[in-house]
Amino acid sequence: MEVAVLDIKGKETGRKVTLSDAVFGVEPNEHAIYLDVKQYLANQRQGTHKAKERAEITGSTRKIKKQKGTGTARAGSIKSPIFKGGGRVFGPRPRNYGFKLNKSLKKLARKSALSQKAKNNEVLVVENLEFDSAKTKNFISLLQGLGIEGKKSLFVLSESNNNVYLSSRNLKAAEVVTASELNTYKILYSNNIVFVEGSLEGVESNLSK
Repeated sequence: MEVAVLDIKGKETGRKVTLSDAVFGVEPNEHAIYLDVKQYLANQRQGTHKAKERAEITGSTRKIKKQKGTGTARAGSIKSPIFKGGGRVFGPRPRNYGFKLNKSLKKLARKSALSQKAKNNEVLVVENLEFDSAKTKNFISLLQGLGIEGKKSLFVLSESNNNVYLSSRNLKAAEVVTASELNTYKILYSNNIVFVEGSLEGVESNLSK
């Protein structure tokens, strides 16, 4: 599949790049995508939730009323879960929600997501992305030139660029990542993926192994 290379103003440069069929032309595997996205979201969870159970509550352990003759149920401690201020029954405890996936499955998920974007013509390639200074208006001009202003866009750089990152930071719909930070969730979350020409080689190299 061939994609026209655009300049920073969104105009065609007259050149085209060929997207690798091994990365951008595979048959999407929906289950692999589901597992990879599920793992990404699970890893975002802190898992620090905690509620005190009756053994952890501070309070007296004396028997609060006699065993028999009250007409009500037996009660041995004010820390019982049935009383206000008592411990919680089977409350949440700190835990790690993460789980492992095979590297080959994660690669398949990313290739599937990229193939879907390529099939829907949601992949753009720009020849270079350099700003002289970190200004939001520079990035807005770039989005306007590419015709994707107001849409959720993911920009993939070959290496980190502080000016580009800072210029996009105030825009909710735009995100800038390097080729090594690309993951299935971010690919699917965006309406358009914009690759800097130099980043394509790194992405295709990583996913073709």
